[in-house]
Amino acid sequence: MIKRLRKVGNSNALIIDKAVMELAGLDAGAAVQIAVRDGSVIITPARPRQVDEKRLQAALNLVAKRRRGALKRLAE
Repeated sequence: MIKRLRKVGNSNALIIDKAVMELAGLDAGAAVQIAVRDGSVIITPARPRQVDEKRLQAALNLVAKRRRGALKRLAE
């Protein structure tokens, strides 16, 4: 996805789509941490939400079930 920076006063702004915000666990007004590494700007939630272990395990099980063949070949 390519986005353009927009001039806002003496600064620039980046508009983040709702779907991307949901994937990152962000809401409007959320605090973020910004880092620059090797020329890349990295934006992460300042207060990441807790992981629901049951949902995580269910998702892992689903991936393992759907990709069993590929995972088996990788393990060899």
